[in-house]
Amino acid sequence: MIKVQQEPFDVGQELSALKAGNTAIGGIALFVGTVRDRSDGAGVSAMTLEHYPGMTEKALADIEGEALQRWPLEACLVIHRYGRLEPGEDIVLVICAAEHREAAFAACEFLMDWLKTKAPFWKLEAQGEETRWVEARESDAQSADRWDRKS
Repeated sequence: MIKVQQEPFDVGQELSALKAGNTAIGGIALFVGTVRDRSDGAGVSAMTLEHYPGMTEKALADIEGEALQRWPLEACLVIHRYGRLEPGEDIVLVICAAEHREAAFAACEFLMDWLKTKAPFWKLEAQGEETRWVEARESDAQSADRWDRKS
């Protein structure tokens, strides 16, 4: 399931809803990404995430679909927020549930690596009165490359 939203999410509620009634689930892995107050050594007062509605949901659904093809997941959830967020606010939630923990761990890590590099979000960091667009990191690309089926 994919959700792209401005409003905050409740991790506990989302987890409970995901696993409700599914007794085949034996392992759950989740990741929560949060706005930091520092980036590349500079203070961050806020981050604004922008996206193109429709395109973003399709891209996230494609990424989730790839995870569902690769691992035997019982359930999967990706929530990504957009809009202005302040340090300490949650940006992203990924939950993967499977019969066994190995699939849940691997799928969760895969989803985060691909979200960082393939999801069409643009991040504008505010550092006091100054702003800057966040550039892609080579380390994120290297993490995502390990999941490439061609390698």
